[in-house]
Amino acid sequence: MDQTQRLRDAADIDGAYAWTRLAISVLLATIGGAGMWAVVVVLPAVQAEFGVDRAGASLPYTATMLGFAFGNVMIGRLIDSVGYWRPALLASVLLGGGFILASLTTSVAQLAIVQGVMIGAGSSAVFGPLIADISHWFQRRRGVAVSAAAAGNYLAGAFWPIVMPHMMAAEGWRFAYAAVGVVCLVTMVPLAFLLRRSAPLHDAAGPNGARPVRPISISPSALQTLLIVAGLGCCVAMSMPQVHIVAYCMDLGYGVARGSEMLAIMLAAGIISRMASGFVADRIGGIRTILIGSVLQGLSLLLYIPFDGLASLYVVSAVFGLSQGGIVPCYAIVVREYMPASEAGSRVGIVIMSTIIGMALGGWMSGWIYDATGSYAAAFLNGIAWNLLNVTVMTLLLWKSSRPAVA
Repeated sequence: MDQTQRLRDAADIDGAYAWTRLAISVLLATIGGAGMWAVVVVLPAVQAEFGVDRAGASLPYTATMLGFAFGNVMIGRLIDSVGYWRPALLASVLLGGGFILASLTTSVAQLAIVQGVMIGAGSSAVFGPLIADISHWFQRRRGVAVSAAAAGNYLAGAFWPIVMPHMMAAEGWRFAYAAVGVVCLVTMVPLAFLLRRSAPLHDAAGPNGARPVRPISISPSALQTLLIVAGLGCCVAMSMPQVHIVAYCMDLGYGVARGSEMLAIMLAAGIISRMASGFVADRIGGIRTILIGSVLQGLSLLLYIPFDGLASLYVVSAVFGLSQGGIVPCYAIVVREYMPASEAGSRVGIVIMSTIIGMALGGWMSGWIYDATGSYAAAFLNGIAWNLLNVTVMTLLLWKSSRPAVA
C-alpha cells in the first residue's frame, strides 16, 4: 500500500465521511427493513384471505427469513470482493419489485416464494452486509457504528408496523405492499449510489490506531461454529414475540392495531438497546455484551406468560425490546474482534444467516405449537429453552476468551 493511500484511509476511518456514510446506511436500512417486518403486519389478513391455519400463514415469514439468511451470506461474500454499493443497488431493485409482485399473488405458496426469493434476499443487503461494510470505516467507535447501522432494522420495525395498518384499513394489504414497493424503489436506488466510495484498505490505521485481533483459546472455525449455534438459539427465542405478537393480540381480542403498536414499541425499545449495547461493547467487548442481553431476554420472555392484559403487554413488550435489541449486532462485533478484517463480509454474513434461520425456525415453530396446543404459553416456554442454549455457548466463549490463545 503506498503512503498516499495510507494517509487517505487514515483520514477516512472514524472521520467525517465515515459518520456521513453511517447516516446514509441507517436511512437505507430503515427503508429496506420493510422487507423483514411487513409480512408480520399482514399475517392475520393473509390468513383470513387464503383460509389457512396459523402455521400456514407463517410460511411467507419463514420463506422471507430463509431468503434473508441466504442473501446475507451471498452478498456478504460479494462485498469482500467488489464492495458494497453494487450489490446494494441490485438488492434494492429486487426488494421493491418483490413487494409489487407480492401484491399480485393469488395463494400463500406464491406469496411465500416471492417473499423468499425477492423480498427476503433483497432486504438482506441492508443488514449483515451493511453492518460488515460500516465496520471497516470505524476503529475507536466500531461498536457504536455497528449498533447504529443495525438499529436501522429496528427503526424499520418501529415505522412500518405503524404506517402499514392505516394503508391496509383504507385499501387492503395488497395496496399497502405495492405502495411499500414503490417507496423502496424511488428512495433506496439513489441512496445506494451515495455509497460508492471503496472501503479503507485493511491494514490502514485509524487516527487513534487500529485495533489488533484479540486472542482467544479457540480456532477461528470453532469460534464461527459456536457463534452460529448461539445465533440460532437466541433468535428462535427472539422470534416468538416479534413474529406472533400481532396474532397473539388478535386472539386476546385486542385487534391488529394494538398488536402492531406493541411490535413498534418492542422494536423502538430495541433501538435504545442496540445503541446502548454498542457503547457497552466498546468497553467490555462483544461476548460479555451478548451474554448480558441473552440473560435479560430469557427473563423478559418469562414475563409474557403471566401478564396478558392490554396495559401489561405494552410494558412487557417494551421490556423485551430493551433486553434483546443489542444481541444480534454484537455477533458482528465479536467477529471483528477475533477474526481478520479481510474476511468480515463472509464471516458476518454466515453468523447473521444463523440468526435469521433462528427467526425463521422460531416463527414457524411457534405457529405449529399454537396450532397443536391452542395457546402461545408453550411457545414462550420453547423460546426460553432455546435462549438457554445461547447463554450456555456465550458463557463458554467468555471462559475461552480469558485463557491464552491457541497458536
